Amino acid sequence: MDFTRTADTTPAPGSDPHRWWGLVVIALAQLMVVLDATIVNIALPSAQHALGISDAHRQWVITAYTLAFGGLLLLGGRIADLAGRKRTFVIGLTGFAAASALGGAATTAGMLFGARALQGAFAAVLAPSALSLLTTTFTDPRERGKAFGVYGALAGSGSAIGFIVGGLLTQYLNWRWCLYVNVPIAAVAVLGALALLHDRPGHTEARLDVPGVLLGCGGLVAIVYGFSEAEPRGWSDPLVLALFALGTALLAAFVAWQTRAPHPLLPLHVIRDRNRAGCFLTMALATVGMFGLFLFMTYYLQVVLGYSPVRTGLAFLPLTAAIVTGSTQISARLLHHVPPRALMVPGMVLAAAGMVLLTRMTVHSSYAGEILPSLILMGLGMGLTFMPVFSTATAGVAPQDAGVTSATVNTAQQVGGSVGTALLNTIATTSSAAYIAARLHSPAQRAAVVPAGVVHGYTVALWWAAAVMLLAGLVAGLMVTARAPKHGAPAREPVAESVG
Repeated sequence: MDFTRTADTTPAPGSDPHRWWGLVVIALAQLMVVLDATIVNIALPSAQHALGISDAHRQWVITAYTLAFGGLLLLGGRIADLAGRKRTFVIGLTGFAAASALGGAATTAGMLFGARALQGAFAAVLAPSALSLLTTTFTDPRERGKAFGVYGALAGSGSAIGFIVGGLLTQYLNWRWCLYVNVPIAAVAVLGALALLHDRPGHTEARLDVPGVLLGCGGLVAIVYGFSEAEPRGWSDPLVLALFALGTALLAAFVAWQTRAPHPLLPLHVIRDRNRAGCFLTMALATVGMFGLFLFMTYYLQVVLGYSPVRTGLAFLPLTAAIVTGSTQISARLLHHVPPRALMVPGMVLAAAGMVLLTRMTVHSSYAGEILPSLILMGLGMGLTFMPVFSTATAGVAPQDAGVTSATVNTAQQVGGSVGTALLNTIATTSSAAYIAARLHSPAQRAAVVPAGVVHGYTVALWWAAAVMLLAGLVAGLMVTARAPKHGAPAREPVAESVG
């Protein structure tokens, strides 16, 4: 089947009778990519035991995926622009399934790490292709709002769904099924893509910006790697400082190169637009807090409160439901009536309030009375924020820049999550160690002091997460000045934006 249809045979946007089924295919692929960042978290202790992974190296099961994903997204977006989004969508799905099967069959730690890195690389091709296909399929304001509501809900709740699925698979089957499960999902999505999705031909006259790839991806990988190493090594460790310096230098060189590259990897006019830049920064800051929450709540529920993997996963269901509700029932209905920041700012304030409530948790907190209200507030806030971010960031982009713009949204989300996990975990660990050292005076006190110290570390980190979310709301309020789309008017055809 021909992946790249000509303009003469491609249905006009909004007229394809199968476009909503196409949305199901795109959403399925996006859900697979997002939940895979967290689905193995609950399975990690079992995988570590089975493969003999050391405590020092077990983090690479997570960071190998996030580093490859976040570091290669801009390249994946540009490949989607050049080769055609449908083609790269199918290739990404196929490669992701193969890498998942390899990881599930891993017999050594190195084999699992390599498979996770391959998953991240193919996810970096798949994710921007999915968002680009969504952008070009739905242009009517009402339909666009509904479609992005579904997409935003999955982007926000996919990580929580990953914990639920990971708990079920780990407890009732085997940790390997947390990877094998991607194979049938990807197979269904490939068949659906071939039958239902349409795309314009790729822009084959352009060329990949190889120096930009090396500088941009290298800079992102160095910085994310630096944050991941800051937790075990400390912020003043020479390797950590060197990674931050290297990443900053590479990104500065990347920006300088993009101003004169003949075919830039990231055309700077994409991020010079005030609304898009505000959306990218809001997304990054929002996910700093959200991914930190997932990490702390997983350990709090399992280690401190003694929940099973399945019960831990189910504890995240209200958060998932609140994200879906906020995205599809509130944001999607209001976005074509109100400016995007009228949703994003209250969303971040709600999420921050949920974080602040969660700082009251203790070793003996009840789920229903103290944890649940916080999760609901955070979920509603995230749902209110994600949908207008995705919609506004990708609106009115020139067709040749759709893929790279979509990749930048996903990069902001993935890198923000990676940085947030490492940063907040370092804060929590440091605070816990200081609390325990100040209060543990005899071995007899250990049973009481250590759990209290662990929870104290979580609450300190949650205060920082709340502050970051308030900063995200401030950024959205000051930078995202777009107006509400005209009620009932068709979306304008994307046009090339000026560089000036």
